[in-house]
This record gives sequence, structure tokens and C-alpha cells, in this order.
Amino acid sequence: MFGKLTTNSLSDAAKIVSRDLLRQRVAEWRKAGESVVLANGCFDVLHVGHIRYFRAAKELGGKLVVGINADATVRALKGNGRPRIPESERAEIIAALADVDAVVIFPEPDATQLIREIRPDVHAKGTDYTAESVPERAVVMEYGGRVAIVGDPKDHSSTELLRKWKES
Repeated sequence: MFGKLTTNSLSDAAKIVSRDLLRQRVAEWRKAGESVVLANGCFDVLHVGHIRYFRAAKELGGKLVVGINADATVRALKGNGRPRIPESERAEIIAALADVDAVVIFPEPDATQLIREIRPDVHAKGTDYTAESVPERAVVMEYGGRVAIVGDPKDHSSTELLRKWKES
């Protein structure tokens, strides 16, 4: 029921990759017969909704890549004062999760370019989307991938947690 954390910091650090290294790993995984699932988001303050999203994405099968929005993008999307946790630390936290096989930080406002580069078999998005409302849906469909909506209902939010903490 609870997420597993890995304990080997070297292997966790090795999960955080550049775009070039990610493309190489994806090619190696595919050569070995693995499928690739991409999940992406800001993940500013990690909460149980994120964990459930990652777990459900991993259950789709294959290797799970998590794309993290860069700090400048989070600021543009969420406003001043965000992110609360710098991109390098968000990447390190997510890389420590056993369900995650690779973490990459991307500066674009959405994952379209990342999707074009690695062509995941499945692009997993949270339940705050529908299959039709996923911004990257068209590019996924272009190459024959699929979009999956995974995780629990959108009852958790970093923005809402931060608001509640500020009020208390």
C-alpha cells in the first residue's frame, strides 16, 4: 500500500538524466523490449496524490519516466513564490521513488517537445484531465502512442496545501 523508497543514493542520482541521456536510455529500454510511460508535472510539494499518480502510471507497464517542469516554468504556471522546492531537489525526491526509472527536467510549458523526443508508448496524466483535454494528446496520437488518465481523484493539490499552511 505504501510507496517504496530506494536507499542507494548513487542509483537514485543516476535516475536524474539530461535529455540526451534520456533518449539513449529509452533506446536501450526499447531494444530490450521494454515499453516507456511518461508522467509529467511541477511536483512542487510532493503529496499522496503524486505518489498515487506515479504508482498508477508505473502499473501501465514498462519504464516510468517523470518529466519535471523547470523552476522558471513553474513560476510562469503557478505564479511568484513558486516553486517552493528547487527543480534539483524535486528531481532528487522523485528519483528516490522505486516506481520511477528516470527523471528529466524540462523548460518548456508543456511536455510536447519531450514527447516528440522520446515517443513514450503511454503518456500518463492525472485525473484533473480527460483523455481529450490532455494538451499533448495530438502529438501522442501522431505517432500511435496512447494517453492514459491515471491516479486517484484530484483531491490533493500542492497549491491547496500551501494555502492551508499559510492560513495556519
